[in-house]
Amino acid sequence: MMVKIKIVIKAIIFLLLAIFLKSEMHAQSFKDLDKAPHDISYYRISKATPPLVKVIYGRPKKKKGKKVFGNLVKYGKVWRTGANEATEVKFYQDIVFGDVKVPAGTYVLYTIPGEKEWTIILNSNLDVWGACQYNPMFDVAKITVPASKAETLDVFSIDFKEKKDIVQMVLGWDYIRVKIPIILKDNKLYAKL
Repeated sequence: MMVKIKIVIKAIIFLLLAIFLKSEMHAQSFKDLDKAPHDISYYRISKATPPLVKVIYGRPKKKKGKKVFGNLVKYGKVWRTGANEATEVKFYQDIVFGDVKVPAGTYVLYTIPGEKEWTIILNSNLDVWGACQYNPMFDVAKITVPASKAETLDVFSIDFKEKKDIVQMVLGWDYIRVKIPIILKDNKLYAKL
């Protein structure tokens, strides 16, 4: 009789352990970290003021010994401007993007890299992965800017720089820099356009 009780107790413990382990396995089924994590870059007048521009983008890393532009990112092809989901930029007020007036809102930022200049595109088709869903029918603005060379950056980066009355959204990766001019609605230059 004692042997039967011990067997039943062991069976109950085994079943409870199996149920517990199974529930633990389901609770821990998160995806691994992306190889190219997402980041956010803000443009603000100061750290105490609300943002005027926000960019959410994937940050791919350069592979050692590999040239990025013209190789990993092809010249003349639409690029998501980062990794994974297409880069999204939010303007909290109306702006002038290059020479195109753009209303406040959120847009996908696509680029077409070239050796000497890049085409920069704002597109209203949101929440897309990569550039495979790019549709020019949704383009809001399309401008061309020069590409320049600078020190090497191993990870794709987007930041902002003020130059006179213009804010520049600066894209940088490998040895390439691209500066996209933005004029904010509150700026006196905006009124002249």
